[in-house]
Parts: sequence; structure tokens; C-alpha cells
Amino acid sequence: MILPEFEYLAPETLDEACAMLGRFGADAKVLAGGSDLVVKMKHGLIKPRYLVSLKNLNDLRGVRLEPGVGVVIGSRTTHNQMAQSPILKERFASIPGAASTMAANQICNIGTVGGNMVNAVPSADMPPILIALGAVARIHGPAGERSVPVEDFFTGPGKTVLAGDEILKEIVIPDQATTGSKYIKFGLRRAGALAVVGVAVAVTMEGEIVKDCRIVLGAVAPVPMRASGAEELMKGKKPTRELYKIVGDKAAEEAKPINDIRGSVEYRRNLVGVLTKRALRSAVESGHC
Repeated sequence: MILPEFEYLAPETLDEACAMLGRFGADAKVLAGGSDLVVKMKHGLIKPRYLVSLKNLNDLRGVRLEPGVGVVIGSRTTHNQMAQSPILKERFASIPGAASTMAANQICNIGTVGGNMVNAVPSADMPPILIALGAVARIHGPAGERSVPVEDFFTGPGKTVLAGDEILKEIVIPDQATTGSKYIKFGLRRAGALAVVGVAVAVTMEGEIVKDCRIVLGAVAPVPMRASGAEELMKGKKPTRELYKIVGDKAAEEAKPINDIRGSVEYRRNLVGVLTKRALRSAVESGHC
């Protein structure tokens, strides 16, 4: 498989990168890690005339604390960098947990959180846990910066709210009183497999009672989806084995899976119920995010 011909561009600033995207329109694609983009080009699925590389934009890489705001993850941050981040391990351990299960180590060394978001694949691992934690996407464009909740970032398979001349700059996980969170997925291999189903949970406890709960399902709808009915069943109650089953069954009922080569509708619904129960129990018992 040979890459089609293209012109490689390496802007020095984010504004310059956005200007290039605006100038070349649909003929241009953003190159960050390239773990998905290059494969698609080799298979002839896309044939961009220009690749706008973000390699010189080092401000887009890394994890930092923003006082009074929360944890900020640059869009060029790789999956392994998230998996190894001391800040994330301390504050939101479910993020390193999700990042470490995404793919083979070689891919995790180059694949980025921005790429995982912008590709908008329904089975992507990072969006569900980011949504469960109330994360916000900071987007940069010619008109400046705007912020969009990650929950509203996806508009369909392969589609997001990004305009053609905008770039995902970073993800912000706001400071919060979340007691615990967890992402669990099921794949057809032990490691590096796409999620047949992914479930992310974040809970806030008040003593022995659930004050707040977010349940987000991946790979069972065109975009990551909140299981709002299941969330409501969890709130205001003391967690028990029976409650976890009731909530898991409700989440399975709310899911909107399809039949494909990796699983049937019935199989995926069953997995949603099982994984939701496990994720809820883990989040409640972990005592940290």
C-alpha cells in the first residue's frame, strides 16, 4: 500500500494552521499522530492534497493543571502520555485506565486524544469517560476560541461540530466532587481491540447515598450516549447488588446498538447491562476518580 501524493505543511502557530485549513478547504487534513489518517490514505479511503501537520505546536501536547478550572489535556497528547500522567493518575485515574486499553503499545505511542476525538468513531474509548467526567472541548479557529461540552462535540459517525478551519486545541476536565469513575470495554481480543461495547461511569457519593451519577455508553449508538434513565434510577439511593442490576438493565434498554460483524443487537445489549453493573460497582468502591 502506497500513500497517494500530497503536500506536507508544518505551520508554526495554531492561527497559521487554521488559516491553511481555511485556504485549502476539503483538500486539507490535519496530521497529528497519524495512526488513523495514514492508514485511511494507504487504503485509498481519503486522498487529501495537503496535510497540515501539528508537529511544531508543542503547546498542544501534555497534561497540566489550570488553577480554578481543572485538568487540561492538549489535543496532541498521546494515549501513553495520558496513561502515564501523574496528574491524571492522582485526580482522574479512570482516564489513564481507559488510555492504557485503547490499542497496541506502538499505536499508543503515536495516537493522540485529539485524533481519537476528531475521528468520531462510535466505538472510540476516550469520549465516553470524558463525557462522564463533564469534560469540555476547547476549539480554536479564525474567530478565536470557543468551548463545547464533549457530550455535544459529536454529531454522527465521523462527524463533529468542528468547522473546516477549526482545530481541537485541548480537553478540559473541570474540578469536581466526583467520588469515583470507571471505564470498562469489551473487545474481541484481550488487547488493542475496538470496543464492542464501552461503558463509562462517574458517581458522586454523599455518605452512603448516590448524590449524582453519569452513565455513558459507547459503540451502541451513532455517538456516545448518556443513559439518562439509568442515571436517575441510581440517584438518591444506597448502592446495592440489586440496584446495580436494575440500573444495568435500564442502561441496556436505553442502548441503540446495531448488528455488525463484531456483535448482534442482543449481544451488545447484554454486554451493556453487565459492564454497567461492573463499572458502577468499581466507581463506587474506588473512592477516587
